[in-house]
Amino acid sequence: MGFGRRPATGDFWCTLEDRQPGLLPHRDAPLFFTALGRLMVGGDDPANRAALLRVLGHAYRNFDLLPHATTIGDALLATIARHAHLLWTPQLAVVAKPAVRRATHAVRRAAGQAGDGRAWWHVQVIGHDRPSPDIAILTVRPWRRLPFQPGQAVPVCTPRRPGHWRWLSPANAPRADGTVELHVRAVPGGTVSDHLVHRVRPGELLWLGPPGDAGLRLDPARADDLLLVAGGTGLAPLRALVEQVATAPDGRRVTLIVGARTFTDLYDAIALDKLQCAHDWLTFVPAFSDDPCAEPAEQGDALTIALRHHELGQEIYLCGPPAMLAGARSRLPALGISAARIHVAGSFAR
Repeated sequence: MGFGRRPATGDFWCTLEDRQPGLLPHRDAPLFFTALGRLMVGGDDPANRAALLRVLGHAYRNFDLLPHATTIGDALLATIARHAHLLWTPQLAVVAKPAVRRATHAVRRAAGQAGDGRAWWHVQVIGHDRPSPDIAILTVRPWRRLPFQPGQAVPVCTPRRPGHWRWLSPANAPRADGTVELHVRAVPGGTVSDHLVHRVRPGELLWLGPPGDAGLRLDPARADDLLLVAGGTGLAPLRALVEQVATAPDGRRVTLIVGARTFTDLYDAIALDKLQCAHDWLTFVPAFSDDPCAEPAEQGDALTIALRHHELGQEIYLCGPPAMLAGARSRLPALGISAARIHVAGSFAR
């Protein structure tokens, strides 16, 4: 339907400006149009839909758009009709109108739950490393500081695939220079991840949406020892928690278990070794599920090895593949570990 085409986005802004002048800044119209259009079309998995709604909910609140939601929906339909005129039949129009109403209703609910603050941040890629063929470590610098907490996740979008957002968790605690490190694995059919890993280069711009809770934030009122269990790029938010502890050591000890198939799949080993050398309260343990050359104590899946290191009183944080998290939800309570001490990443944080 031309959601990513520049003429369509400009036409949308002009249509909206004719009907309600000054409603939406011109520079933000393309990002808004592609997100709302994608939500209208539907077909996204729950995580991507949640990212779209978080971005749009904050946009409607930030720009005070709720009183004008019907006007915006009508402008969207009018723009689509003009730019998809060869496909725009009476039958399609009948289907499109309720789709816009459903999208608007969903955005209204999201806006009601959104806090104050920006809907998106423009960021520049200043580093793009490829520690393995399907993983990239991106360092980005926001034009304005991104207010996030370690363990949170943020929606990410590339102009190469406008309207498509994916949740990623920063791999660092907030830095003095405001930069953010993102770890991403290219997955089959992954619209955003494939571009971030294989095509994005330093100097390019991305968009980050409002940070959201992924179930992994530390309780500031507690200082219990931590057992962190990571699989794949699920390492990112847990490494951020380690950095958070490092900024204000409070006597707690941290054990970080990082799962990989083989040693060569342990993509962030150098950074992890540096952290362990710098902090005597941190113990880093790799877990290799398919590496016969690994030490016996390091052979096995991450969850199994983590249980060997579990001690009473630890808070357990887990982020990784769905199978690992599902196993944790069943195995940990069966061992008598209190559910209050188990923190499993939400689905959009993986």
